[in-house]
Amino acid sequence: MNRGQCRDYLQKILESGVKFGLDNVRTVLTALGEPHKAYPSVLVGGTNGKGSVCAMLTEILTLHGLRVGLYTSPHLVRVEERVRVAGQTIAGRSFCRLLTVFKETVDALIRDGKLAAPPTYFETLTCLALLHFREKRVDAAVLEVGLGGRLDATNVVVPIVSVITTVSRDHQEYLGSTLGRIAMEKAGIIKPGIPVICGLAGGIARDAIRKKAREAQAPFIEVFEGPGALGVEKTARGFRFQFRWRGKTFRYSPNLRGEHQGRNAAIAIVAALNLSGPWRTPPRATILRGIARAAWPGRLETVGRRPLVILDGAHNEEGARAVAAYAASLLPWPLTLVFAAMKDKDIPKLTRILFPLAQAIILTCLPMPRAAAPEEVLRLAPRSGRPTLIEPDPMQALRRAREITPRGGSILVTGSLFLVGEVKKRIDF
Repeated sequence: MNRGQCRDYLQKILESGVKFGLDNVRTVLTALGEPHKAYPSVLVGGTNGKGSVCAMLTEILTLHGLRVGLYTSPHLVRVEERVRVAGQTIAGRSFCRLLTVFKETVDALIRDGKLAAPPTYFETLTCLALLHFREKRVDAAVLEVGLGGRLDATNVVVPIVSVITTVSRDHQEYLGSTLGRIAMEKAGIIKPGIPVICGLAGGIARDAIRKKAREAQAPFIEVFEGPGALGVEKTARGFRFQFRWRGKTFRYSPNLRGEHQGRNAAIAIVAALNLSGPWRTPPRATILRGIARAAWPGRLETVGRRPLVILDGAHNEEGARAVAAYAASLLPWPLTLVFAAMKDKDIPKLTRILFPLAQAIILTCLPMPRAAAPEEVLRLAPRSGRPTLIEPDPMQALRRAREITPRGGSILVTGSLFLVGEVKKRIDF
């Protein structure tokens, strides 16, 4: 298939929606020679912080001298961003070639009655990533769980370590309405005898994960084993952290911004210390260099100055609170908020957290059926008392924000990773 045919094929299966289950993925991977068994993997699940922890672990392992594959979702601009080896995004030509191999395999399985229907969009990209990693002979793969865990396509692997970052309410239509039920779905990535790194500090969700680990006879390793494990100091440029774990002390300032990244870094540190692959454990200096160097686009990312322009894909309560804390303490005033969200998100809660940060608010929209119209956001949002404008086009919204924000102020573009991606596609400062 050429590039256009690949795009059309992906669009067609994207429109088929979400289907949970591992049977299709296992059937296809078996036909492809089980590429996911060609290298050790680390599986990272949770509600928030997955991508950041994946980025940090990947940087740590790379500095440790390993050739690392990284699979994440969603992408911001190009679908190829989801699949990387040694820091390099998969080439468009390789992507199309592997997608052609995948499609031919799926078509044959359907003809032979071994597959009832093509895999979903996420299942397809997961299989493609696993194929690419085998072809590139990676030493290890770091895989970000897409949705949930138990029935997520990435859960076909038997990792050397499983990581669960946080658990909060998101995707409740798929995962359940309580933290306990959501946690059990996330805990579905726990495998018998495989260590699980838990980033939760107490609560119902932590207890559910610990119970699942006990049932699987999987070592349950808590990152925050007691009060005061993580200390934070605010500096002129961000935050400095001190993390204590089992008699060791780690001091670091992550390259990734925000106080929440101190927690993500602590999770990555404990995961790195508990890797059981065919290599020695990364030394402390390598781990700390990885934390200091890891980058992750769309997470408090600076894309303009005077005024300062920050992009962040916060789309749930936990993410919004993390962004709000950063904005309140470190973004210069006055602040203009450019906001858009998906219909299935808790818009009243997101706006209640984010809108009070701003002197002015600009509501925008995204070119996709799932996006909430600005008028709907305005209806659902609490009355903020701030000037609120509607500009359906994201770039026009950003241009308007630059017009009304003093050069010494800041602009925060947030509410959805899809909004961040749309801006990054078209941004020109």
